[in-house]
Amino acid sequence: MKKVLVIVIVAVIATLAWVAAGPEQFPESQALGAPPAFAKKATVQTITIPMPAPDSADSPRPLIIPVEGVNAGAIRDTFNETRGLRRHEASDIMAARGTPVIATDDGTVKKIFTSVPGGLTIYEFDPDQRYCYYYAHLDRYADGLHEGQQVHRGDVLGYVGTTGNAPKDAPHLHFAVIRLDADKKWWKGTYVNPYPLLVGSR
Repeated sequence: MKKVLVIVIVAVIATLAWVAAGPEQFPESQALGAPPAFAKKATVQTITIPMPAPDSADSPRPLIIPVEGVNAGAIRDTFNETRGLRRHEASDIMAARGTPVIATDDGTVKKIFTSVPGGLTIYEFDPDQRYCYYYAHLDRYADGLHEGQQVHRGDVLGYVGTTGNAPKDAPHLHFAVIRLDADKKWWKGTYVNPYPLLVGSR
């Protein structure tokens, strides 16, 4: 009888120890798809987005947010979201219709272009002609804006709108950063996520 009692006590102690240890001690069951024995409270982590080194030969120049009055906290990372069958590859910066769109950097207005998806658009090259800044869905251009014009950071280029394929009830600036190919064509290059560049703006 004593032997049976000892076995029962040992079994109870072992069970209590297993419960206290939690499911983390048995990762194999998790890997095989078994549900966790006990739910744990989620831990929220703050993620720091690394900024490109400003002295890196391949990094874009420092940028300012290209919509007047918008702060970094109002911008979401939409670069990897899908639009139809393709990746977005830009940041959508929401603002009221008619809000000034400003030059994100010094540079040259390389192309003013109207397209089906982008509506009224501007392609600006940086001073080194390494990167192109693309502004789309504009409501209208700034008076007198023309191709070949030299612009400075903060100059008004146009105004937020919904031209092209933008939803008519959601005015915003579609803003993209493009690393130009060696031939420096405004329609060619590799898209770079502008979000970490913009949220580091001050």
